[in-house]
Amino acid sequence: MQRALHERLHFAKSLGLSMPQLSVLIQLHFRGVCGMSEVSERFEITPAAASQLVDKLVQSGLIRREEDPRDRRAKCLNLTDKGKELLQRNFDERYQWLDELAEKLTASERAKVMEALEMMTRAAQELETEPMQFPTQNPQTVHN
Repeated sequence: MQRALHERLHFAKSLGLSMPQLSVLIQLHFRGVCGMSEVSERFEITPAAASQLVDKLVQSGLIRREEDPRDRRAKCLNLTDKGKELLQRNFDERYQWLDELAEKLTASERAKVMEALEMMTRAAQELETEPMQFPTQNPQTVHN
């Protein structure tokens, strides 16, 4: 896992991107067009910080800011073809790493991994349909 994280970091750095910038690209790929407020919320940063985060991506031609047709004051972010190609290269490298990893497992171990991944996928899909709940703290609770 450390190798995978290191490779993703190396991939981002080789392109002159930070991990948060790569994460924005990945979010746009999987979630589609989104607004600056969604980036701000997703990464728990201020709108100004979100704007700075995507500026380099826009300047690099990886995403484009477009006027939101529902609200001219708001901007939508969308991947460009260049951004899509860059992500595809990243995904291809990840798939290659996963293939190498799978080769180290026996057929029985691969079957167990597949079963576990199917369970995790179902659980993740259930979580996606549930509203987000944040833990609340009882103000009367005293922590020692």
